[in-house]
Formats: sequence, C-alpha cells, structure tokens
Amino acid sequence: MSELVYAESAPGVGVVGLITGSAGLGKTSFAVRGAHSVRPSFPGGVYFIDLFGMSQRPLASEDALLVLLRALGVPAPQVPGDLHERASLYRSLLHDKRALVVLDNAASEEQVRPLLPAAGMSRALVTSRRLLAGLEGVRRLGLGPLSLADSMRLLTGILGERAVSDEESALTRLAELCGGLPLALQIIGNRLASRPAWDAAELAGRLADEESRLDQFKAGDLRIANAFGMSYEQLSESARRVFRRLAVIPGRDFDAALAAVAGSMPIEDAWTALDDLVDLGLLQDSTAGRYRFHDLVRLFARDRFKEEESPAGAQAVTGTVTSWLLRMATMAGRWFEPGYGRPNRPDPDLAALASAEEADWWLRVNLDTWVGAMRTATSSSQEHSLVLDCAESMHWFSERWVHSPHWHEVFALGAQAAAALGDLAQQATQLNYLAWVHSVPPADPRSALRYADEALELATRSDATAQVAWALEYTAGALLLLERPEKALVFSSRAAETFKSIGDTDCYVQCLANVAHCLRSQGRYAEALEQYRTGLALMDDERSGMTPSVANHSRPFALIRIGQCLGHLGRRAEAITTLGEAISLLDALQVSDFRHAGALEELATLLAEEGRPEESRLTYVRAAQVFESIGDTEAHRRCHVLATARS
Repeated sequence: MSELVYAESAPGVGVVGLITGSAGLGKTSFAVRGAHSVRPSFPGGVYFIDLFGMSQRPLASEDALLVLLRALGVPAPQVPGDLHERASLYRSLLHDKRALVVLDNAASEEQVRPLLPAAGMSRALVTSRRLLAGLEGVRRLGLGPLSLADSMRLLTGILGERAVSDEESALTRLAELCGGLPLALQIIGNRLASRPAWDAAELAGRLADEESRLDQFKAGDLRIANAFGMSYEQLSESARRVFRRLAVIPGRDFDAALAAVAGSMPIEDAWTALDDLVDLGLLQDSTAGRYRFHDLVRLFARDRFKEEESPAGAQAVTGTVTSWLLRMATMAGRWFEPGYGRPNRPDPDLAALASAEEADWWLRVNLDTWVGAMRTATSSSQEHSLVLDCAESMHWFSERWVHSPHWHEVFALGAQAAAALGDLAQQATQLNYLAWVHSVPPADPRSALRYADEALELATRSDATAQVAWALEYTAGALLLLERPEKALVFSSRAAETFKSIGDTDCYVQCLANVAHCLRSQGRYAEALEQYRTGLALMDDERSGMTPSVANHSRPFALIRIGQCLGHLGRRAEAITTLGEAISLLDALQVSDFRHAGALEELATLLAEEGRPEESRLTYVRAAQVFESIGDTEAHRRCHVLATARS
C-alpha cells in the first residue's frame, strides 16, 4: 500500500494507485483497509466513492464529481454544471490538501480520468475488475488468489473459536476448494459460523461435487455466482459465447487457436474476446499465450453453457472441440512416425505445425486437453476411429517422452476404441503398447505379461503376424524384468525369427538387441556383444532395409549396450569411448530418459575405475540431474552421493 500512495510521481502527474483483479479477490476490502492504515498521513481526509463499474449504469463522471465536491465542502449551488469545470475545481481543491480519494469499482478509463488528482499532495487509489490499460503513469497492483496458508488464516479467522473444534484436514480441504478467493472463503466461513451444528467435513463433501459446488457458495445475500455474473454481463455477445463455450475444453489451459474453434470464429476475433475476458478477470493469461480459468469461474462458465446453449448446440460444440483436439494430436504425433512427418496436405481446419520441434511442444503443453478429448470421445461412445488414430499416432512420440504417466491411459483408450470398432489387430497393437508402457521404470512386469498375453491371443486370431511377434518380444522383456532370462531368450528369439521371416528389418534389429539383453543377463557378455554389434552393423548399412530415422533413433541405445558389455569384459577404455559416443548422440536427439541416465552412471563408474575422478564427478552430476528429471529419487540420491564423494 505504501508504494501505491506514498511514492513520488513524474512532474505534473498526480500519484495514482490502481488495484485490479477478478471478482471475489477482495479489492474493495484491501483498498479500504489500506486507506485506514495510511489515514494519519492524510490530514486533508480520506474520501471513498463507489463508481458502480459493474452495474448496467456506472456512475457518470460528472455525478461522481458532484459527490466528491460536496464532500470537500463545496455547497451545491456553487458546483459548476460543466464536467470540465467540475474537474478543474476538484483538482484545485485537492492541490494544496493532503487527501486520499478511494475510487472503488471503476468501469473505464473514461469514467475515472476526470476524478484523478493532478500534481500536488493528494493521492488517489482506484479499484477495478478491468485492467484499465489506457491509464498512464499509475502504479499498478494486480491481486491474485491467496496461497493455501493465507486462505487457512482467513478462514479460521472468520470461524473464530469453532475452528478449534473442526478437523484441520476438513478446513484445509474447504480452503483448497475455495481456490484462494477471499469472497468464497468468506461465504464458506459465514455458513459454518452461523450454523454451529454443521460439520466442516460434511460441507467439504458437498463442495467436492462439481455439479453442485457453485450453488454451495452462498450465504445470505452473498453469492459468488452473482459476482461472476456482473462481469459476464459486461461482455459483448461474442465474448460471452466464447467464455461459456471454453468450459467444454477438457484441460486446465488453452490457446487462442482452440478458443477460436470453441467460439466458432476467426482467430482474430478470438484474440479480441480473450483480451476482454482477461481484462475483466474472467480468464488468466500467461506470457506463453496460454489462458486458464480459475476453478470456480470455470464452473460458472459451465453453468452459463448449460443455460444458454441448446442441447443440440451444446453437443455440436463439444463434438467440434473434441474432434479438433484429436485430429491436432494425431497430426502432431505423426511427425515422429516413419512414413509420415510433415503432412502433405495439411487440414486447413487445424493449426499449422511447421516442424517436429513445434509438434513436440504442442503435444506437451496441450497434454491435458488432447488426452481429455480422448476420454470425452470414448465416454460419449462416438469418434472411436479418431480415438484409435490418436492413440496409434503416439507410438513413436511416446519414445521421446517415455516417463509421461499418461501413456497408460492413452493406449488403454486406444485398445477400448479398437474393441468398439471390432478391430482385433488394432486392439492387439494397443495392448502391446500397454505391455511396453508397463516395462518402463518403475516397471510392472506382471501387468506387462498380462497385456502381452492378451495381445498374443488377439493377434493370433486375426492373423496379425507382426503383432504376434511384438507380443512375444514384450513377453520376453517382462520375463527379463522378472529375472527369468533363459525363458526370455526363447521368446525373444522367436520374435526375431518372425520379424526376419516377414522382412521387417527395423523390428528384427530391435529383437536382436533383446536377445543380447537376455545373454547379458546370464553373464554371457561376449555373446551379447556379438549380437549388439550385429544389430549396429545393420543400422549402419544403408542397404539393410532399415528405415533411416529408426536406425538413427536406435543407434545410441545399441552403443550403450555395447559399452556396458565392454565394461563387463574389462575393456574399460573402449567402453568409455563407446558410452561417450552414445551419450553425445542422445544429447543431439534430445532424449533424456532412464537409458540416458543409466549410460551416464555407467560411464561415471568406468571413469572412476580408470583414475579420472573429476570427469567421473561431473558425469555423476549429470546422471543425478537426469534421474531427478524422470522422478527416480533413489537413483538421483545415489549419483548425488557418489558425485559428492569425488569432490
């Protein structure tokens, strides 16, 4: 508050503090309390006026000046009739006074400009839901939601003594559900304080139901929906349409392209609508061009959507948004699939993705929305083909983001869509992907075995030879994790033979690597090394039939295994060189997963054994960083300790 009202301004400009924020954040309370706290510094008085900025008829500037001039002691007959004359008299009276004028709930720059003091000793404090970006030379303070700790302090302060008798976990849950909005906390606190027999846990249970949550935020004449509704009424019809339709987006945030799809408008119009929504605090924006709702505002938007859209219209909007997200995700995922990449004929309805980097970025930042769209399409028993296409397109991209926890759901929904379509071969494919997901650390090999077994049965029934081979391969991988390498070797060898028989060199090479894994797990390092090198030779041979992109992706992993075998065979210098080459290739591919981390840890160990402690320490540090990024806290701690020991 001191920075808003005490700081000096530029010559000829009055000091004006502007407090902005969405409905329910307590701007007025903050301004009033602040004004009381600095009152001793303003012997000329503190004046407060409500400008009714959110009403259908905000207070006109000339009427506001009349009220202020009367408060400053000007008799009614001496108040000029002209707006400019009133403003001139008002500023002259404030010039030599040390007064503070609180202009609450301002509607616009036009309304508030005549009410601002000129240079002198007086100060003004303005509150508004709008950003009032056209005001120059003002000191701005944007209020946001309270932290959970501050929310708890406010809630328990409202409850007083009864807060001691309520369970802390229930009060914490209530505070969380209020989303840091002081108005919401006040309403919930008042409801509990006025009903001593109520149980806080029971009220938290009521609020947990999203369908009725907004209705619970009412106490007497206080309703949080009314506060949001006043902002909603200020919007143009097109902005209202965008606002309520954004509620169907199945994710926490979104961009202007998706807003344009939801609003059925050109993206230029969507930008305008989004600016209006941010200006009124109904949306939050970020520097990355992303927008998001406050949780309670989203519920209000959903209620407006149900009330103001016809059932047929609501279904059409949901279907349009869901379809667009699934098609966008499919297009982005196929950038990483051999044989696809840049679309030859891009869908004009979709946002352009000019490179694999852009596709990667889109899939990551929109993860919640496109996975949510898969969920929506599956639950509505529609668009099974789109869901299946989307899941299938993620096969290669999932290798780039192997530790994302969403792949379990993505491929499960893909399998469900394939089953709904009666496509046994595709169902087997998705089940094989699920077997792979459950083999990624932290692995669940028994679930991997179960999915691989289901995939094998369906693939056999549908004569899907490649999926039969993959089921055998994933069975082998699960058996290896269960420390049964002899049996795993049998399954992996069968998979390799099957792929070789159908001329699929890409998959054959991957199976050779798994055969080598089985041999290595039995301590047969020389035989494993030979198998790894056979696979690497096929990757390096342009005539082998391997897809170049697959060879480039597979090469560093082959080198890692070769380096590990060389290390076990006591050929440390060769192992260090080979692992270093593999890590350089992974860095170039921007792959950072458990295999990358394991290679770094292996290299650090070998460097230490070779008497190169500083290089070993730095490599352990890198390994610890990668382990931390993938959520392996135990391995992160282990490498961190080893790095520290070599300092």
